[in-house]
Amino acid sequence: MGARAVLTVPNPVLREICTPVESFDQRLSDLTTDMLATMFEAKGRGLAAPQIGVTDRIFVMDCTWKEGEPTPMVFVNPEILSQSEETSTYEEGCLSIPGQTTFVQRPAQVTVRWQTLEGDARENQFGGFAATCIQHELDHLNGVLCTDYEGQA
Repeated sequence: MGARAVLTVPNPVLREICTPVESFDQRLSDLTTDMLATMFEAKGRGLAAPQIGVTDRIFVMDCTWKEGEPTPMVFVNPEILSQSEETSTYEEGCLSIPGQTTFVQRPAQVTVRWQTLEGDARENQFGGFAATCIQHELDHLNGVLCTDYEGQA
């Protein structure tokens, strides 16, 4: 199918809590291929399923493609297992909120567990901008937007 339209605020789908993925099939693979195509075409670094109107617990990200080699990642049913007390603040933008950014303070490191497209469990620790990106996209899966943090950083 390819790149899809990105929903923008105030679309109510962006406020929905997404449901866990249970079927690891061709539809899931096709969806994530479309999500990556959409993210790259929109010049983003992350994209959550609700941003294209799908309320499944999936997001994609690639924090490096703008500076070098692409390293696309797919996170199915992600969850944060732990987070650092140390925080970092980044100016966050969002494909669903064009032309607006906000400074958000988040844990500097997170340990995440997720599933692959085949349903295999993965776990890894992320820091820096990758940790921020993961938290931003995971917020989307819970109906939270970065602008909800305005004035907190």
